Amino acid sequence: MPHSSSSPRAGVRLARGSSPWLLPTVATAAVSLLRARRSRKAAALAVPATALAAGMLWFFRDPEREIAQGRVISPADGVVQSIMPWKDGRTRVAIFMSPLNVHVNRAPLAGTVTSVEHVPGGFVPAFNKESEHNERVVWHFDTELGDIEMIQIAGTVARRIIPYVPAGTKVEQGERIGLIRFGSRVDIYLPEGVEPAVEVGQTTTAGVTRIDRD
Repeated sequence: MPHSSSSPRAGVRLARGSSPWLLPTVATAAVSLLRARRSRKAAALAVPATALAAGMLWFFRDPEREIAQGRVISPADGVVQSIMPWKDGRTRVAIFMSPLNVHVNRAPLAGTVTSVEHVPGGFVPAFNKESEHNERVVWHFDTELGDIEMIQIAGTVARRIIPYVPAGTKVEQGERIGLIRFGSRVDIYLPEGVEPAVEVGQTTTAGVTRIDRD
């Protein structure tokens, strides 16, 4: 069933964990605009500062959504980068998130978060194969389909992944669980016997696009 806090409401909220980036940028833009009439330097700064602030506000948007029905739904906005069979019988669906996407990730299934593990690593572009060794957070969920693994992977610019919930938390399908700052990737591993319903190159929407096939 959809998580009650994910029902559509008026307006768009900003992502939790965005303030360290957002507040200084918006403050700089506001001050430069106020001083623009009296200072040429402030006027010169006002345009790029305002553009950057607008870009930050867009990047850190966190829209309300009507959560779709289905066994497994997309944890991320983006494009399906690859679908690969794994040696243990699972199938990995990798979703690439560009800086234009919403970067708040959502629970693919209802269940209990059994572990949230931060793994240090590099920061190569998220679309690169070597990004599998990037900074990442590995999630495990105990669900009706058994253990579900999901990995948030940092990209070149994304230097921090912010989990919203700790291990032991019960989550509903589509509930917000974390944020990756800037371009990045999210991998979800479908259990053996669960066929993907998406294709490489397909656009996904977190909480809306169904990942598995009946």
